[in-house]
Amino acid sequence: MAELESPEVMPKVIAFLASLLQRVAESNDLNHPLETQKISVFDGLTRPTISIQSYLERIFKYANCSPSCFVVAYVYLDRFALRQPLLPINSFNVHRLLITSVLVSAKFMDDMYYNNARYAKVGGISTREMNLLEVDFLFGLGFQLNVTSTTFHTYCSYLQRGMLLGSPDLHLVPSLPLDTGRPLKLHCCFHEEDESTHQNQLTV
Repeated sequence: MAELESPEVMPKVIAFLASLLQRVAESNDLNHPLETQKISVFDGLTRPTISIQSYLERIFKYANCSPSCFVVAYVYLDRFALRQPLLPINSFNVHRLLITSVLVSAKFMDDMYYNNARYAKVGGISTREMNLLEVDFLFGLGFQLNVTSTTFHTYCSYLQRGMLLGSPDLHLVPSLPLDTGRPLKLHCCFHEEDESTHQNQLTV
């Protein structure tokens, strides 16, 4: 998605992702009370005062990772939500999940990236906590970090479609199965198992 390199496009991607995550977090806050959820290292004691969009903009400004990392972070968040149904994305964990997903995607995608201490500073947490979040996130993903070109372009297409519509559609993604029996995650959970045989992978 060469358009990601355009300075006019990334602010729109950030705004769309923030809007999507905001709606998901608010929905899970209402439908899945904290007392019914498994508490994890990603959960804060209180809701952060910084908005999701401002937090994403801060990460984009100071993490200095490639624009593709935000698409891959989006893939990772969807995978994490699918693999960890007892840890739905909500207002108490979305910020830590965001900074961790971008950190992991930058390490996987970029030849040069900032260390955990830098990401901790950007995210407003300690380096020790950043280290713990990274390890927990990797185990939560089952260390499934590879993203095929097919998956990457599928998520890019959804982002483009969402930006054209002006708001995230959490329930209607043509030709992609919805997992309606699980807590609301992102727009849906793309079933990537069938793509494991694809040989065409992202170059890093």
